[in-house]
Amino acid sequence: DTIVLVATNKDGSVNGQPFIIRGILEGISGPGGRDGVIHIADAKTLLRIEGKEISEVAIRLKDIKTLDGVFAELKQKIGSLKNKKDKPVFGVHTWKKLSPFFNIARMIDLMTLFIKVMLVAIVLVSIMNVMIMAVYERINEIGTIAAIGTVPGKILSLFVMEGFLLGCLGTLIGVIISLAAIAAMNVSQISFDFGRQKGLLLSPTIGVTEVVTISAIVIGIAVLASLQPAWKAAGMDPITALRHV
Repeated sequence: DTIVLVATNKDGSVNGQPFIIRGILEGISGPGGRDGVIHIADAKTLLRIEGKEISEVAIRLKDIKTLDGVFAELKQKIGSLKNKKDKPVFGVHTWKKLSPFFNIARMIDLMTLFIKVMLVAIVLVSIMNVMIMAVYERINEIGTIAAIGTVPGKILSLFVMEGFLLGCLGTLIGVIISLAAIAAMNVSQISFDFGRQKGLLLSPTIGVTEVVTISAIVIGIAVLASLQPAWKAAGMDPITALRHV
């Protein structure tokens, strides 16, 4: 089959050139599979490039937060340059516009955030349920320690400390299981090779900062979830609690 590729040259003119399809590659391609590979010499002819010319300059920033400022500055300095036909000499674009996977990445980030919120809600409800059951099962004990003079603040701190210890224990177990799972996946070298695409391995990693942050969030949620049951235990009337069967 024969196709005609059309491209805009550096001077703004349009050039077309026929090509013969020699084969179809199976593997990872761009959106909709609209990727093609041609010889560098044919690309120079199509774009009317003579000698060694630069067609694109990619700038990698150390901090993604500076993207908008750098983009605005470059667009102001070189994006306004015109050629003899009053057309832009240079085009300045961000990776957000050029990358077809930006919207997909944003969607994945939103899904990840939703999953995190759901997990936080599950942890909150689970620990609160455990603490409520702990208070209900210890009503007599609460009445006893209150009757011998234990102040409500002390009772409150006991149940908050229990929630804190539950959070620490759960966090420790979760971190151990997660690190073991990550190590197992790295050792097993799970491959996503297909077609002519080779060397795609699943290599999950997690940083110390993420572990510390998530652990702190889980422990904080555990303490927060224990406040309501602890407040209820601290506010019990000793006589009523002792009569509970």
